Amino acid sequence: MSQTEQKQVFRVHGFTCAGCATKFENNLKTVPGVTDAKVNFGAAKVTVYGSATHSALEKAGEFENLTLTPDQGPIQKPSLPFWKKRSNWFLLTSILLLLTGFYTSITLSENSQLSILFFLTSMLLSGGKLFLKGIKNLVRLEFDMNTLMTLAVLGAAAIGEWGEGATVVILFAISEALETFSMDKARDSIRSLMNITPKEALIRRGQAEMQIAVDEIEIGDILLVKPGQKIAMDGIVRLGHSSINQAAITGESIPVTKEIGDEVFAGTLNEEGYLEIEVTKHVSDNTISKIIYLVEEAQAEKAPTQAFVDRFAKYYTPAILILGILIAIVPPLFFNGTWEDWIYRGLAVLVVGCPCALVISTPIAIVTAIGNAAKNGVLIKGGIHLEQLGLLNAIAFDKTGTLTKGLPAVTDFISFEETEAKHHLSIAASIEKNAQHPLAAAVVRKAQTEQVAFYPLQQFQSLTGKGVHATIEGVVYYLGSPSLFMEKWPQHLNQVVKEQILSLQQNGKTVVLLGTDQKLLSMIGIADEIREESKAVLKALPKLGISSTVMLTGDNQATAQAIAQQIGISQVEANLLPKDKLDRIKAMRDAGKHVAMIGDGVNDAPALASANIGMAMGGAGTDTALETADITLMGDDLKKLPYAIRLSRKTLRIIKENITFSLALKILALLLIIPGWLTLWMAVFADMGATLIVTLNSLRLLRVKS
Repeated sequence: MSQTEQKQVFRVHGFTCAGCATKFENNLKTVPGVTDAKVNFGAAKVTVYGSATHSALEKAGEFENLTLTPDQGPIQKPSLPFWKKRSNWFLLTSILLLLTGFYTSITLSENSQLSILFFLTSMLLSGGKLFLKGIKNLVRLEFDMNTLMTLAVLGAAAIGEWGEGATVVILFAISEALETFSMDKARDSIRSLMNITPKEALIRRGQAEMQIAVDEIEIGDILLVKPGQKIAMDGIVRLGHSSINQAAITGESIPVTKEIGDEVFAGTLNEEGYLEIEVTKHVSDNTISKIIYLVEEAQAEKAPTQAFVDRFAKYYTPAILILGILIAIVPPLFFNGTWEDWIYRGLAVLVVGCPCALVISTPIAIVTAIGNAAKNGVLIKGGIHLEQLGLLNAIAFDKTGTLTKGLPAVTDFISFEETEAKHHLSIAASIEKNAQHPLAAAVVRKAQTEQVAFYPLQQFQSLTGKGVHATIEGVVYYLGSPSLFMEKWPQHLNQVVKEQILSLQQNGKTVVLLGTDQKLLSMIGIADEIREESKAVLKALPKLGISSTVMLTGDNQATAQAIAQQIGISQVEANLLPKDKLDRIKAMRDAGKHVAMIGDGVNDAPALASANIGMAMGGAGTDTALETADITLMGDDLKKLPYAIRLSRKTLRIIKENITFSLALKILALLLIIPGWLTLWMAVFADMGATLIVTLNSLRLLRVKS
């Protein structure tokens, strides 16, 4: 497709069923000037490529009275409540007219003119649109569920079954209303995310403070947020510190401390402190808008099961029509059957054969699951990835930033003069404050946590590759690796000290020594801290059918093995470059494994792309992770992984239940036609019941919690 080709995105208003969305897409592709069109039924959106007028595009949706409005980002207006829709009031009135018609047919006569009038009015009121669409389809020789229902109702009227014809129309209308209600509910669960962001905010621009709409806020404005208020825009804290509840973005309700220089997100709640925040993104580009946009786009990507169902339904509907015609005409023509009896049975076939439940069985489950995942801090980029997630039996983890926090920390501080431990920490931190490596930062953070004093340095010099030395209060101190002390003062390292150093190193820790030329003062063990949840997650995965877990890391074997033993990972591959990680993933796939790779979304990009599922950690505010990974754990929280797998497995199970149930019910109903036990109203009730059960079964996915 040409990069210069015009692309237009619209919101679609008026969808009642998945079949209508497919027909609308096909109609759009025939509009002059349109080269391609993709309808997203889950998000009620359409993307049109080419050049065509707005009126020409809407004309393609005339069959359903669809209207199009330009897409201005995630929709904020929720759908109308069920009881406020005019079509539903028409439906209620039709039900009253139907009951009145039955009453008059009992009290007067079965087909009295008054009862026929009530039945006919009931049909037209609840099925007027159905008949118009069905007749248009007949003229064009297009066969869908509207065609089947129209033929069935006209046939029922022709043989004098007015009551049953009206019942068929009303039950079909109820079925469509339930389908619309269920899809609106699934869509609203995503749209509700937009309600968490304030529509106005107090900002400072220059010297002036003003309350303005978020659409008018510009990058560089200073957002003024008081305790208890929601943050309206993405930005960087420039003044103050506070605890922020980021549940809307990450699904994690435990507040996170934010200080000067930290990033904050729109829709999160400032719990206790006053903040001044420099705005870094426009409202249409903020993290919550991007999440909702990606979720809506994900709903358009059909899962393999859904694609199969769509192909099946394409041939299924004409087959049912042919079967109904054959049942109506073959027995009377060749086996002395009565025309009225077999026409009635043929009409029942048309009604029970409507593929409503089958067509909606997969998309409603996919849309509901993706929406639920987003609200719980897991961004799944499409139905295909949701299905793949449920098939996993192996997971490969990057170490740094995934199984560990990615931030070195002091795990052991051993002073050889116990009463001087805090003094030694002060000396070490004072020296390291002037160094520029991650291990130095870990020592400084330890000192800040312990609230010890920092001494001024009289002299500081780096010993390249080995450590540093500095003068404090006239004493020269050395801080560096064991090899520095072994080279200069081997007498400081007796057997006990050597054993302590070896023990720390075998546990995956880097050892730093503090001393003078006279004696050894302290030993510091530094390691990348393991995430608290890593061990629990690794323990939970085998229960979810994950038979193989492997750590892929660039670290040395000893460090990697030590961490693997602590968290319970089954296999370790160390000293790997990005290409090596890619090769390991390919090898696992070649061995028949269905594998996911979990990394940071940047350095592990080749391995993420090669795996069946690429998962990124900590996508909140990280554009690269949001764009590149199939699935993103928004809160940088590994505990979301078992939840995502459970949700996917339940989604697959519910889709199978839906398809099996809808097909089984139709087969059973078709078998009842042979002895003549299936009436028209029973046929449509079976179809409506299947749609209702499939819908309610799919909405169970909203109850899956993180």
